[in-house]
Amino acid sequence: MAPKNSSFKIILGSSSFARRKILAEMGYEFTVMVCSASILCAYLRIALYEQSIRKEKAEELVVALAEAKADAIMERLKSTGEMKEILGPTLLITADTVAVYEGVIREKPSGKEEARQFIKGYSGGQASVVGSVVVTNLTTGKRKTGWELSEVYFHEIPDEVIDNLIEEGIILNVAGGLMLEHPLTLPFVDTVVGTADHVMGLPKALTEKLIEEAL
Repeated sequence: MAPKNSSFKIILGSSSFARRKILAEMGYEFTVMVCSASILCAYLRIALYEQSIRKEKAEELVVALAEAKADAIMERLKSTGEMKEILGPTLLITADTVAVYEGVIREKPSGKEEARQFIKGYSGGQASVVGSVVVTNLTTGKRKTGWELSEVYFHEIPDEVIDNLIEEGIILNVAGGLMLEHPLTLPFVDTVVGTADHVMGLPKALTEKLIEEAL
């Protein structure tokens, strides 16, 4: 089948496997671009952190971070001269997600102990997931942003399962240590109020809407 975006190009500004999978499921063809470990991107990572500590509301934080990611990639494109080589409509999609537990914003766990604390808190309880999508039209400069909130309710999660999740290590790289699609986590998910694709990092309906608006 021909990709849905045969008349325009998409750059996904994320290294997330889940986001790549979701965007592909939506029928789009795209390339992936993220910041390299250059001095420029190291500086921009500091800028992301500085923005995060100034945002008290989760929805403001995730939008600010997704916009900062887009700005970082645009700076890279400009510094390498690649921006001048872009021909035709090209959209840059960036996103960010955080978990919220008892009113506290949770980003990626700082280590195994914090991950254990996070998951034990979810056991038999509830967490919210707030995620943003930012679509930037690199040709026109138009930018569209949006965010969504979902709630996840859990059954009791056995300590053995928590130990296995932490030892595997993947959850150390996701917001709030919350990875619903993981085979060890999924059996203990009671209810999701919202959509699974949003909790995984890229809400399909919102992304489609922002793509149309950015074009």
